[in-house]
Amino acid sequence: MTPHVTAFFDDATNTVSYVVRYPNGQSAAIVDSVLDFDYASGSTNTSSADRVIEYTRENDLRIDWILETHVHADHLSAAPYLQEHLGGKIGIGAEITTVQDTFGKVFNEGTEFQRDGSQFDRLFKEGDAFQIGQMRGDVLHTPGHTPACLTYVIGDAAFVGDTLFMPDFGTARCDFPGGSAEMLYDSVQKILALPDETRIFVGHDYLPKGRDQFAWETTVAEQKAANIHIGGGKSREDFVEMRESRDATLGMPKLIIPSLQVNMRAGHMPEPDTDGDVYLKVPVNKLGK
Repeated sequence: MTPHVTAFFDDATNTVSYVVRYPNGQSAAIVDSVLDFDYASGSTNTSSADRVIEYTRENDLRIDWILETHVHADHLSAAPYLQEHLGGKIGIGAEITTVQDTFGKVFNEGTEFQRDGSQFDRLFKEGDAFQIGQMRGDVLHTPGHTPACLTYVIGDAAFVGDTLFMPDFGTARCDFPGGSAEMLYDSVQKILALPDETRIFVGHDYLPKGRDQFAWETTVAEQKAANIHIGGGKSREDFVEMRESRDATLGMPKLIIPSLQVNMRAGHMPEPDTDGDVYLKVPVNKLGK
């Protein structure tokens, strides 16, 4: 089965969202949506999500799933907005509960914040399957970047989130709470064990030096041969040393504070105060190095 995949690139966050369509029908899924957020003003808008809605309606698609590959730290999810307009169930990895527990403490959320994943409609585990019309999707648990990272394998397409980037950019950072370079190495091997012709769709592209166009589709064979961090049969030890050294030089994503608070709630904002106003917290000296 070869699903039809349409990509939507968000310039502000370098995020790629996808609509994955059953090739012989109208059933589809959305992967890693974006809610636009201006940090300086604290304002949101739905331009990116509206592009997805427009495409979906123009093609008369029925959305079965709104899938998150993980709790993103670099953009806010538009999952609730898309669900309101298009339907579908919101899914994420079952280890979201670990992420919620970790960041519930970081943001001092208190007991009113549920840490059981109940904000999502489906919590996926390794080996789970789901349907997009008559097309089957399979779930790989691929932690390392975060504990809850998943890869969705839908026909000949694998949606890897941040676990892998294009071969000339490498792999995900592993220095967030719950991250692990050792786990990431093992997760990448799981992805690279898929058939060589499997199409890999990445969650971001940052236009590395030497390339003049954004890109987001590659293959297992290309990753095995050419990924600058893990291709060519790099050993686990060498990868871990490289990854940990590189991560030590990286700053925090500019939207990490709002993103985590919203995305661990399945894209919902924190509960409003008694006046109906919504606030996001800024923890001091909790996330920096």
